[in-house]
Amino acid sequence: MPAGLIESQYTYAGSVGRAFIAALPALVDELLRRWELRVDGPSMHGMAALVLPVVRPDGRPAAIKFQILDEETEGEPEALRLWAGHGAARLLDYDDRTGTLLLERLDPRRMLSTICDQGGAQTRQAVLVIAELLARLTAVPAPTGMRRLGDIAARMLTDLPAALAAIDDPDERALLDHCGGAVGEVIAEPGARLLHWDLHFENVVAGDREPWLAIDPKPLAGDPGFDLLPAIDNRFDPDDVLWRFDAMTEILQLDRQRAKAWTLGRVLQNSLWEIQDGRPLVPHHLEVARQLKAR
Repeated sequence: MPAGLIESQYTYAGSVGRAFIAALPALVDELLRRWELRVDGPSMHGMAALVLPVVRPDGRPAAIKFQILDEETEGEPEALRLWAGHGAARLLDYDDRTGTLLLERLDPRRMLSTICDQGGAQTRQAVLVIAELLARLTAVPAPTGMRRLGDIAARMLTDLPAALAAIDDPDERALLDHCGGAVGEVIAEPGARLLHWDLHFENVVAGDREPWLAIDPKPLAGDPGFDLLPAIDNRFDPDDVLWRFDAMTEILQLDRQRAKAWTLGRVLQNSLWEIQDGRPLVPHHLEVARQLKAR
């Protein structure tokens, strides 16, 4: 059981996380037996999931992912089925009681972030890779019943007045108010495409079928402009904000004013989370908003 996973679940998921960790050893045994899998490598983990490399009964490699079943993860198998391996990891099996997924195995040693480690033009190339993946993934209509960006945006606008009152800095308060105004202008048309919601450099991994494939979606139905911020924010460079935004909107063929509004909405969402958790606003999120506002 990775210590980092235990720590993150105890810290961020509270009693639900502790229950997940307590039940995990038995769940691993159960699913390995049921799907006749053999572990053939060390475990991997992020903040919320345990991933084990496994071999299937026919000898083919795969990966099994254990995670808490909640609002974010419950749409993952449906999204992966709809994408059917086109631009994303292929889903091989799913346990709907526990939210456990059996996935095609990718190469965790070759995440897109390894390109960014080379700096400069390579980071820009990585942004283009993400944009091309998003263009494919968001071309798929979202299924009925998927959580909706329109509902999320409405809650943000409801929460905004109290959040503004909690901000001491008048410039930050004005900037978030501007973000809320931008969301208000587009909320009537929130979109209905299948969004990944979290496609940054660590969620793109090399595969055998395709050079790069997306993993770990937190899907919702909405406007693709809401999917741009992770690639603008990751490996942040203030001199690259507008280049990344322009390059991505061009590849995805988005209306730039709408994409700008939904990107500001994503800044607002992240900022509301920080305020609700009693943390300071993230400086580079605010810088993204400043640069887009000045456009």
